[in-house]
Amino acid sequence: MAKRLINMLIISAAGVWMLSGCNNADNANSTAQQDSAQAETQPAASATDSAPTAIDWTRIDSSEKAANRDNYQYPFALDSQNVRDYAGYFKVDNATAQHNLTISMASNEALSKVLDQLSTSYVSHGLTDTKDMTLIIHTTPDIAASSYDYVLAGDFAKGLILPIVIQPDGKESDVKGHGEVQK
Repeated sequence: MAKRLINMLIISAAGVWMLSGCNNADNANSTAQQDSAQAETQPAASATDSAPTAIDWTRIDSSEKAANRDNYQYPFALDSQNVRDYAGYFKVDNATAQHNLTISMASNEALSKVLDQLSTSYVSHGLTDTKDMTLIIHTTPDIAASSYDYVLAGDFAKGLILPIVIQPDGKESDVKGHGEVQK
């Protein structure tokens, strides 16, 4: 059952990569045209003139109301095999595992919205497997550090909050992919 869970997470992550790659390809011509137009109309900026670009969280906001986590109707039963496997693997209680499973499977909703703004400044991302699961997005230094509590809008995790942290450290995520986990 743990293998099935890991396969589901890998497929979910692959979907995000495919979607973000397609979106970047679709926007490549538009971005190139905008860059060309800006270069023609604006003088070259010096290194001291450029400040880090801030994420526009209003473009990401789902306008969904936050749900009460204590009485949320999760898609996984608290004593289900998936929840027990996750709890055992990440050494968390079943309630945290139930919440994290739901959030992790729905996290692509928020990630894709942030990636739309990051373009080539994206480096990597990872989800923490702690009591307060957080999506950490590593970027190049041209993006300003920030954080935001995203309220998921999709039916699967509607109303649950996914904290997002932007870390402009240019690092690959310290979170090991499931294929990299050593026993």
